[in-house]
Amino acid sequence: MPRFEKSSPELVARFGAALDRNAGPDITLRPMFGYPCAWIGGNMLTGLFAEQWWVRVSEPDRKALLEIPGAHPFEPMPGRSMGRYVVLPAYVAASDADLDAWLARAILFTRTLPPKR
Repeated sequence: MPRFEKSSPELVARFGAALDRNAGPDITLRPMFGYPCAWIGGNMLTGLFAEQWWVRVSEPDRKALLEIPGAHPFEPMPGRSMGRYVVLPAYVAASDADLDAWLARAILFTRTLPPKR
């Protein structure tokens, strides 16, 4: 297993602030891969990985997000992308309006998934 780089304290604080702005009572926070992660019904919604911020979105939103320069599939290990998870470009994650728009899409999509036990 590779050694993973920690997220900066600034990015972790930004993650917490964004979830505070966008979270509903069904969103829980717990780590994944040792990084902050948000969940709905046991399904991963969004999280950090080193200095990357990823979201889980519908297939049409995934295609749209991947057209944005700098966005790319989330791969915690090279060559192992994780389905509908996409890394937001840094400039998108740095903009409250852009970030909140993608988080809203991710929240709406993840709420459609059946809960996990």
